[in-house]
Amino acid sequence: MSESHGVALINLGCRVNRVELDHMALDLERAGAVLTPEREARVVIVNTCAVTGEAEAKTRKAVRRAASLPSTPLVIATGCVANLFADELAALAPNVRVEKDKAAVAAIAAEALGLAGDAREPSPSCDAPTPTGRTRPGIKIQDGCDNRCTYCIVWRARGAARSMAPEDVLDAVRAARARGAREVVLTGINLGSYRAEDRAGRELALPALLDLVLGETDVERVRLSSIEPPDVTDELCRTMALADGRIAPFLHVCLQAGCDETLRRMARVYRTDDFRRVVETAREHLPGVALGTDLIVGFPGETDDDFERSLEFCREMRFAKMHVFRYSRRPGTPAATMEGQVDPHVMARRGERSRELADEMRLAEARRLVGARDLAVVQYPGRGVTGGLFDVLLDPSIPVDSLVPVRLTDVRDDATLLAEPL
Repeated sequence: MSESHGVALINLGCRVNRVELDHMALDLERAGAVLTPEREARVVIVNTCAVTGEAEAKTRKAVRRAASLPSTPLVIATGCVANLFADELAALAPNVRVEKDKAAVAAIAAEALGLAGDAREPSPSCDAPTPTGRTRPGIKIQDGCDNRCTYCIVWRARGAARSMAPEDVLDAVRAARARGAREVVLTGINLGSYRAEDRAGRELALPALLDLVLGETDVERVRLSSIEPPDVTDELCRTMALADGRIAPFLHVCLQAGCDETLRRMARVYRTDDFRRVVETAREHLPGVALGTDLIVGFPGETDDDFERSLEFCREMRFAKMHVFRYSRRPGTPAATMEGQVDPHVMARRGERSRELADEMRLAEARRLVGARDLAVVQYPGRGVTGGLFDVLLDPSIPVDSLVPVRLTDVRDDATLLAEPL
């Protein structure tokens, strides 16, 4: 394929962004484009993120860098920063084009490459189930959010909550299977708010959608992306428990703070007692479930005592995976003008302590798994991930993209598990 058809993809931000970029890559492959490094591309697509001030700064840097390449490619900026600050992005360079509609990006890029209307059988960029090389493709079944957390600007960029039709979800799962995917990840901005009618007029929530996917497709395993605490219901946990291993035993339940006063200022829709009950429900139905979460440190008004309570609550929850973020002030959000903005040095120390706890909990949860059986997706030769999203070392002769039953035999100090095939 001619190098003149080269396009580079740059992703910033969340898993939903990565999923959307994969869809763009598939459309571009069908048009005859070739995925290349930035310096070899005639078109560079930057999928932007506005979740924090730091993410927005990275966006501007990525757009400037791409626009200043010697080849002067067309740079198409899309995503949340494009939705919120289109004029500012467009002003960065004359070869930057801002496109708010992600569904239109691939067609714009194809036209710039001289491929418009030239649909053909795709020439795969790699052997993985996604053109970008990921073995566990995501399927965006939901977008937008109706919550109004005081630190968040994403709802302005993404709009109101809306869900993909069940039949379209089934089509997406089948398409992923056709490309060789063993596991798919259902994702969304507020995944647990999924509500959509099927062709018979029945409204399906997430548990019913999972039953439908398992009943109507041959996908080997489904994984849920991040979910809000109120959406981890008894029904959802029962559905996962009855799936006979076809739903990964992992729940990433967004906490953000383990102190009720901080949760109140964040305008989160639960308190620590609610979260504790959610965890108890999950572990009652799924004794081996691995729990992930997000934690924000240094939120305005967070005192030393608030932070210590938050840290102790996280320890009680025994998270297997905890992402730690320092609060990032976002202009236009209520939190940005709150009293009690925390000193950056204090935030840094709190972040360091939180990450130390995250590592400690992850190792402890990994050790609990030694001797257990699991299913591992092989992502690279000799390496994969378990159902609980732990890294695992495997026999390198096992083919990449396989989903294999294993026994977990040992654990390293970094919480990487060792396994033998069954």
